[in-house]
Amino acid sequence: MKNIMSIAKREFASYFNSAIAYMVVTVYLGLSGALFFWSLFLEQQASMRGFFELAPLLFFIITPLLTMRLLAEERAQGTLELLLTMPITDWQVVLGKFFASVGLILVLVLLTLPFPISVASLGPLDKGATFASYVGLILMAGTYSAIGLMASSFTKNQFIAALIALTIGFGLFILSRLVPLLPPSVAPFINSICIDTHFQNAARGVIDSRDVVYYLSMMFGCLLVAQTSLESRRWR
Repeated sequence: MKNIMSIAKREFASYFNSAIAYMVVTVYLGLSGALFFWSLFLEQQASMRGFFELAPLLFFIITPLLTMRLLAEERAQGTLELLLTMPITDWQVVLGKFFASVGLILVLVLLTLPFPISVASLGPLDKGATFASYVGLILMAGTYSAIGLMASSFTKNQFIAALIALTIGFGLFILSRLVPLLPPSVAPFINSICIDTHFQNAARGVIDSRDVVYYLSMMFGCLLVAQTSLESRRWR
C-alpha cells in the first residue's frame, strides 16, 4: 500500500504542475455550472436534475483528458521501464495512477458542492437523492477513469490514448439511447452494460447493489487489462 500511495501522490501532484488539470477543472465547472443555473433560474426549478442529467456526457468527455498521459507519457519518455525496475509491481503502478486520477475527480466533485447548497437555500433539497446521485457520479467517473487508464496502457501517444478512451466511453454512453430501437430479445443485455443506465438509477435516489457491482466490475476489468498490458513487455 505504501508504494501505491507514493505513486498516487506523485501523479496527483504532477496534475497541478501542468495546465491540463486547471483546464479540465475550468471547463467542467463552467459547463456543469451553466447546466445547473439554467435549470435553477431559467426553468425556475430548485433541483439538481439538470446538473446530474448531463453528468455522464461531461465525464466521458473530460476523463480521457485526465488519464491519457498516465502510462502513455511514461512509455514515450522511457521512464516506464525505469519505474518498473524499482521494487514495485505492475499492479501497484496501475493502482497508484488510478487513485491519482480518482483523487482529481473527487476534487472536481467537491467543487460542485456549492450547487446543492444553493438549492437548499432556495427551497427543499432532497438530501437522500442528492447523496445517492453523488455516489453514482463518483462510481461512474471512476469507471471512465479506469477505461482511460486502460487506453493509456496501450500506446505511447497521449492523443491516441484519449481517442481510444473517448471511443469506448462514447460507445458505452450512446448504447442506452439506442436501446428503444433494438429487438426486445437483446435490449435488456445492452441496457445492462450501459454506463448511463446504471447512473440514472442513482440519479433517481436509488443506490442499487447491481449498479455498484457493475461499476466495480468495470473498474477491476479495465485495471486488469492495463496491468496485463504492462506485464506483456516481459513477453517480447
